[in-house]
Amino acid sequence: MDDRLNVYEDKMQKTMNNLNDEYNGIRAGRANPHLLDKLRVDYYGTPTPIQQVANVNVPEPRMIQIQPWEPSMVKAIEKAINTSDLGINPTNDGKLIRLVFPELTEERRKELAKDVKKKGENAKVAIRNIRRDGNDMLKKLSKSDDISEDEVHDLEDELQKLTDKYIVKVDKAVDEKSKEILTV
Repeated sequence: MDDRLNVYEDKMQKTMNNLNDEYNGIRAGRANPHLLDKLRVDYYGTPTPIQQVANVNVPEPRMIQIQPWEPSMVKAIEKAINTSDLGINPTNDGKLIRLVFPELTEERRKELAKDVKKKGENAKVAIRNIRRDGNDMLKKLSKSDDISEDEVHDLEDELQKLTDKYIVKVDKAVDEKSKEILTV
């Protein structure tokens, strides 16, 4: 691949990474420790990821167990979960916090699947915008005398192939997440 297109591939990869991060935050009726990735807990005045102050594991398919390294952190972690948009009430026994995920209703599954498709469409739009930026750069490049029309055409083809590759990756991610959500 031409070095001039690397910046656009990097941007497309970042779009893909962002989509995957968003999908990790969607709960599909199963316990997934990545749901806690965005949560921060007040640790001696510093917002800190839960994974850095506690042991997080999944003992059962629909339960996350959080064991703080310091018992004093139980309340802070519980507060962070309650104020988040997870929609799950934590239970604690003084040492452990348990998050039990209820089974999703059919209606909620369909809603989540629509949301997954919407996020996928947004990622595709972002990738196409990156392609447009790349094509604009190539048009400016073709106006300078440093590059032949054939080279510009080859670069445009390469950029289109790159775009197609990432669109296929987005479609695959959407299909996998939709299947995960709709599977009971």
